[in-house]
Amino acid sequence: MTRINTNVSSLIAQNVLGRNNKSLGVALERLSTGLRINRGKDDPAGLIASETLRSEKAGLNAAIGNAERSEQVVNIAEGGLQEVSNLLTELQGLITTSANEAGLSVEEKEANQLQIDSILQTIDRVSGATEFQGTKLLNGNYDYQTTSVAAGVTDFEVRGAKLDGSTNLSVDAIVTLSAQQAGLYMSFGGALDLTAASDQFVFEVAGTKGSREFQFSSGATIAQIRDAINSFSDVTGVTASAGATGVKLKSEEFGSNEYVSVTVVDAGNIAAGDGIHALSSTDYDVIRTASPTAFTAATNGVRDEGQDITGTINGLVAVGQGRTLSVNSDFLDVEFTLNTATSQALGAVAAFDITGGGADFQLASDVNIAGKVSLGIGDLSARKLGSSGTGFLDDLASGKSFNVVDANNLDTAQSIVSEAINQVSSTRGRLGAFQKNVVGATQRSLGTALENITAAESVIRDADFATETAALTRNQVLVQASTNVLSLANQSPQNVLALLG
Repeated sequence: MTRINTNVSSLIAQNVLGRNNKSLGVALERLSTGLRINRGKDDPAGLIASETLRSEKAGLNAAIGNAERSEQVVNIAEGGLQEVSNLLTELQGLITTSANEAGLSVEEKEANQLQIDSILQTIDRVSGATEFQGTKLLNGNYDYQTTSVAAGVTDFEVRGAKLDGSTNLSVDAIVTLSAQQAGLYMSFGGALDLTAASDQFVFEVAGTKGSREFQFSSGATIAQIRDAINSFSDVTGVTASAGATGVKLKSEEFGSNEYVSVTVVDAGNIAAGDGIHALSSTDYDVIRTASPTAFTAATNGVRDEGQDITGTINGLVAVGQGRTLSVNSDFLDVEFTLNTATSQALGAVAAFDITGGGADFQLASDVNIAGKVSLGIGDLSARKLGSSGTGFLDDLASGKSFNVVDANNLDTAQSIVSEAINQVSSTRGRLGAFQKNVVGATQRSLGTALENITAAESVIRDADFATETAALTRNQVLVQASTNVLSLANQSPQNVLALLG
């Protein structure tokens, strides 16, 4: 049958042409934007996945920027610390020079003291002037705030702590093994009693600092032996105290690195005394009365070593050294020293509470406590460098306890400077480790993650130009063909007019 009222062929050709034009438009859009997914209808599931990946990319880019910024902050702090370290090295030399009393005039010592005062003032100035965008870095601004410090804690340092919002962090320890000094007890039964007046009792005392030989005749009292040993404590690192029947020797410090050794060179035909006793492993004030070493059997030496404190801090196994406990984890990095009584009492110690402070760096794309790195930078002014046991750096200033003009104990002054050097070096080491092992590793890890996520998003969202170019060519041909077909379909009804003649 032949109809002209409805041109079905034309309608079919128009429908096909519309679809082909639509496909051609999609191909042109993808080639012009470079994206396979330009709107949700292109691939709903793919759009959701790619938008999630884009969000992760933005977080990773920001985290990489944060890591770079944190390294800049630490670089500035390191510059200030390096200058303080140089000043402390110069200070150490001035103290050693000033100890040469016989070779220095009063005027020279006063000149050295002027230099020391100038160095101390410069250290304070550097610690107060080192800043990043107006924020001081070495004046304690990035130190942690603490409260409720236990009476048994003598010194402490918070190097890192992650605080969850406004919640305070309690630092609690459990002492499981006490700290002990090295020690021995030389029992003479009272005053030294040798068989003959010509006999000599000769023994050597050694410690971590060195050794010294002592020689006594019959009749020497316990007090005389004690005082002789104590006069060389700076040489040996061993101190003596008088007991009921003899002399107790002990190391000046606590810990397994300390030792006391007694070697009897000549027993002098000693007539009384039962020899050298060890001290209790749990309480160095208690003498072990059983099985002493006879003086005549101590020619090869009797030695005792100290004991480090051991325990836990906030459920983590702590490292003990002497009376000091420390722990270093991702969430808590602290160190504190206990006094003698507390370090020797087994049980719990509520050391202190951390209420805030520190420098927090966001080094992960997810903003949570796991993605944050906290770093503490203490106050490096002269009044803070040192320790409560030895003294602080500002004690070397004019008019203070250890100034080189008036003070006779320059060995203590040198110990203070050595402690300050150790503190500054430790801080520089921590900052260096943060840059190398935390920031450096984080940047590499974030860069790799960004690369992989970008590749994943590209697979999902980017257009394949080879495929889309082929589709474009195909659709162009189809559009041209359907256009020609439509033209023929529109001409077909005209042929019916021939029947009307």
